Amino acid sequence: MTRGTIPDKWSSRVLWVCAIGSAIGFYMVAVERQMQNRQKMMAEMAALESSGGSGDDV
Repeated sequence: MTRGTIPDKWSSRVLWVCAIGSAIGFYMVAVERQMQNRQKMMAEMAALESSGGSGDDV
């Protein structure tokens, strides 16, 4: 075995770990964005309900 080289089985394991880590990261980002969109939508709905009921539309 030569020094400084990584065996094929270890390089494939590292590749799989990186791929799984990236997938988990993308999933976490998607969930976070979905939560932010939901909060923004709820805030807009609350603003519409509070302003819509007052009858101050111009």
